[in-house]
Amino acid sequence: MNNKVLIIEDEERLSQFLSLELTHEGYYVEQFVDGREGLQSALDNDWDIILLDLMVPGLNGLEICRRIRQVKKTPIIMMTARDSVIDRVAGLDHGADDYIVKPFAIEELLARIRSIFRRIEFENEQAQGEDTQQTIVTYKDLSIEKENHVVRRGNEVIELTKREYELLLTLMENINVVLARDLLLQKVWGYETQIETNVVDVYIRYLRNKIDRPGDESYIQTVRGTGYVMREDKK
Repeated sequence: MNNKVLIIEDEERLSQFLSLELTHEGYYVEQFVDGREGLQSALDNDWDIILLDLMVPGLNGLEICRRIRQVKKTPIIMMTARDSVIDRVAGLDHGADDYIVKPFAIEELLARIRSIFRRIEFENEQAQGEDTQQTIVTYKDLSIEKENHVVRRGNEVIELTKREYELLLTLMENINVVLARDLLLQKVWGYETQIETNVVDVYIRYLRNKIDRPGDESYIQTVRGTGYVMREDKK
């Protein structure tokens, strides 16, 4: 059965072009130019991936993304003419899996779609092979229950987004190892991501705001010019 792609894009020429190219590649495609209609289709049907314009009329892309994420995990690639760090982080924070800046080559979009499908396949294989016993990763008074995706500092549960969780887990599984920004991008966002490394800095700031306590030294230390590390206290 062909993978199903939903396009929510008000630029009709671009939407039609994407539809033709994706159909030629073997995907089943449907298109919507209105945000509300596109959202309804996203919620009512089972799509394998959604291509979502940031500035689609009726309901903007960020709100569409947020509402989809409340009930579904369908991969979303945000399409936008805005390429500032703030705009990219906003899309990722609202649940997008990736973003691509207009104008873009169709080959790049197809590569990103394939990358997302490979990641999902890998995650499914890992989930099937996992033992049912709970694995707990700890650092000082921080703990992560990997199978449940639960993070605690002491007895307090800390709510993290998917990216924040994966970033913290990567750091805690590599105590005393300095992880470069580009390596963190590969591990957390995927090997073929086009996201710039300064997005890592933004997410580190988000994590610090959630796991650190005012007045205390941050659990996540910056290694200038390189990346980040969580270090054990020297005895």
